[in-house]
Amino acid sequence: MREREWETAIREPLASAATDTTVLVLVDGAAGTGKTRFVRWLLALPELAGPPRLKVTFRPSGAVVRKEFTRPRGTSSAAERSGAPRRPSGIRTTVLAESGTAQSPVSSLSELTASFGRDVPMLLVAEDVQRAGEQDARALRTFLERPPAGLRAVLTYRPEELASPGLVLGAPVAYPAEMNLLRLRLGPLDEATVHEMAVKALGEDRCSARFLTRLYERSGGIAQAVADLLTELKTAGPLPGARPTMVGRDRLTARHVDEAAVPVRLTELVVGRMAALDEETRRLAWAAAVLDEAATEDELSSVADLSVDSGRSALTAALCEAVLHELGLGQYGFRMPMEAAAVYQLLAGPVRRELHGRAAAVLEARRPTPWARLARHQLASGRTNDWLGSVEKAACEAVEAGDHESAIALLEDTLANPLVAHPNRARLALMLARSAYSALRSDQTVQVLRRLVEDPELPAAVRGEIRLDLGLLLGNHLGQAAEGRADLMKSVEELRGHARLAARAMAALALPYWPDGPLADNLSWLTRAETTAVESGDAVVRAAVAANQVTVLLSVGDAEGWRQLERLPREHVDPEVLQHVARGVCNAVDAATWLGEYTRARALLVEGPRLALRSGSVYQEQMVRGTELHLDMVTGRWAGLASRARAYVAEVGDTPFAAGDAMLVLGVLAMAKGDWAQAGTWLSAAVGSSEASGPVPLTAAAAGGRIRLALAREDLGAAAREASDGWAALRAKGVWVWAAELAPWAVEATIRAGEPATARELVVEFAAGIEERQAPTATAALVRCHALLAEADGAFPEAAEHFRHARTRYQSLPRPYDAALMAEAAGRCALAGSPETAAGVSELADAAQELEALAATWDLARVRAQLRAHPGAERPARGRPRYDERLSPREQEVAELAGAGLSNREIAATLHLSPRTVEQHVARALRKLGVPSRNDLTLKDRDTSGR
Repeated sequence: MREREWETAIREPLASAATDTTVLVLVDGAAGTGKTRFVRWLLALPELAGPPRLKVTFRPSGAVVRKEFTRPRGTSSAAERSGAPRRPSGIRTTVLAESGTAQSPVSSLSELTASFGRDVPMLLVAEDVQRAGEQDARALRTFLERPPAGLRAVLTYRPEELASPGLVLGAPVAYPAEMNLLRLRLGPLDEATVHEMAVKALGEDRCSARFLTRLYERSGGIAQAVADLLTELKTAGPLPGARPTMVGRDRLTARHVDEAAVPVRLTELVVGRMAALDEETRRLAWAAAVLDEAATEDELSSVADLSVDSGRSALTAALCEAVLHELGLGQYGFRMPMEAAAVYQLLAGPVRRELHGRAAAVLEARRPTPWARLARHQLASGRTNDWLGSVEKAACEAVEAGDHESAIALLEDTLANPLVAHPNRARLALMLARSAYSALRSDQTVQVLRRLVEDPELPAAVRGEIRLDLGLLLGNHLGQAAEGRADLMKSVEELRGHARLAARAMAALALPYWPDGPLADNLSWLTRAETTAVESGDAVVRAAVAANQVTVLLSVGDAEGWRQLERLPREHVDPEVLQHVARGVCNAVDAATWLGEYTRARALLVEGPRLALRSGSVYQEQMVRGTELHLDMVTGRWAGLASRARAYVAEVGDTPFAAGDAMLVLGVLAMAKGDWAQAGTWLSAAVGSSEASGPVPLTAAAAGGRIRLALAREDLGAAAREASDGWAALRAKGVWVWAAELAPWAVEATIRAGEPATARELVVEFAAGIEERQAPTATAALVRCHALLAEADGAFPEAAEHFRHARTRYQSLPRPYDAALMAEAAGRCALAGSPETAAGVSELADAAQELEALAATWDLARVRAQLRAHPGAERPARGRPRYDERLSPREQEVAELAGAGLSNREIAATLHLSPRTVEQHVARALRKLGVPSRNDLTLKDRDTSGR
């Protein structure tokens, strides 16, 4: 935030100045840039609390609205010393004693400043001095020319409103040579600061990446405009037709910003300045509002229908009145889009239409022609045919440049207009459908496409092609699998006789990620797609089907998939072919990550994004970044992972399928750290609004996480229900390699629910399902399941060996977190099955070391509790150490878990303590760390502990 800049620019020079040195700080900034906030910050500085202070704020009329005056005890004003009668004054001045009670008024600013005396250091703050009348400006000039020793003076002003540009007090000031002059210019906030303000005001979960970008663009970074917009947007609900969000309250999008009303404060400022303009200058400002972009002097004059001379005079006046600003060399306009909107909304319809007509003529003369902006003016001026032509050219340009997002936004708005007739509608609809599949999701896209596929006047083949892309969009981008699958099936029927497109629909239906239908159905669709692709003789279709064939084979752990992957035509010259190749490679990254083929996944992570960017597939490039987060999580690259995952969710939160991996990562990390509330939220959000619509492997992994959470909370009923539901979903699909993240927790939950026979049946079914499959993670999970069965039977030595075997497999992948959990389990079984504790303690110690390296707070606390419970664990050589005001190791563990959100009962279960003991540890931690609540415990540095 800006306070960091102010520390360097102002506080440090003030602190380093000698006490008898006078310092003047001139703070200039346009309206809304944060001058008042700066003054509040300055007055709160402890080093400025001692000297007497005078604070003055001027009204637009020039009158002083408030003066706060404090001075040391025992001093009096000149009027009080002379016994002179009080004189009436048009300026209300209040003298505040140290107690804050009102004293007698004085007659003028000059008398008030004189009352300090020459040898009394003071702080003078004068706000909005551009409004000061000549009498007060002269008093300030005189005071600054002969200041008291040690004066600290701050003057704030709007440079655009100075009566004499460059002269803060209306005339030159003969500043003393020994005075230190500091200048602070407050301009717009940078984009990062605007983002920080939005997240603080609205919460991270509500702020999508597009919302943050548009907030910065529309506000221009003007601090007051940002604050006012955020105040209005706090209560914003979902836009009409919007889909429910996955996490928290409704997420805000760019449309929310665009549709928010211009803040009243800004509207009145702009309209007030407009009122001071003459007719020609006002027309020029109208032209700038209609253009709503930086324009040259000649362009503004042409749109305003002014001559060259009149246009120059009007522009000069508009700049002097701070209505318009120079935005670049020879480029002029409003300083932010909301100012233009405030003026535009005041224009009468006929005036707007006329101005848009002239704006269209101006833009037609530009080279290259800005087709999208030109289209807006053509529509507003009634040139419908020209508008449609410009829209199509703009969309084609955007697609060719790989900017599918811009094409989508333009085509959505166009197709929503009833003026678009059917021949044009069909052509534009196909452009929208193709762009929607290649890019990220836009809020209106699904609604627009849905209306189009239900339009009976469109030819069946056109509806089928649009429905194909709609189905892909629903399933792949939005996670609405059932609805997307239904549309794909309809598209196959509508595309009879169009083998090229029908094969793509069949290939999409072959993907087993869809939860509807068993694997046998997917394989049947794949066979049909392969046959149809051959019949089509089309290279693009063959590439599309080949990419899906690779995806299907790798998804089920069939080694043939790796050979098919190598055969994809990576060097093909056709960008459409390359797009499908990129999709196949990126899907292979995902499949390899679920299988446990992490070395292959890392190699493909380099190739996949490169191919996606070459082919212009923004969506694939984005999806593979989510897969990388998942890969980093399972392979133990946890440093900074949570913040990266949160940033990714904020960026793609409107695309649930893309956000799922990152949400799973956040759930697992939260669980390991003991933040169970957050773990539950993220694990549920990862699969969207319905378990039946999420990707099958993601749904299974999230179910495994929720089972573990329920077990940790000792809610065995919830754990058993989660296990039963998750297993049923996998059984219905039949892709058992995806049970790797679910099976161990489902087996443990079933055992602890008192059904060991059922647990054994689960393990048998899992083993049969992955037989002859190449799936390293599933194989390790199966060994882990056998260990759990042995432990449940009381065969502790056998269980320990199985856990060690599983640990070795996890280490070789590598999966360090799971390997550490296996060391803990092996140690637990070793200690339970043998009087010899050395091996078990050693394994627990290894687990503790590995979990500490991962910062897995909750797991680490649990393992340390087990170590302390055995006499073979390491003990202090002498008596109990004294920690005084430092946290003991046990207090530190309790504090960390309490700060993460665990209840005393949950902490007690984790650390094998009584709730009363936990309560005492929490109380001591709060006292030693000096924090008011347990929520603050997580914020404290661990150096305060005695560890």
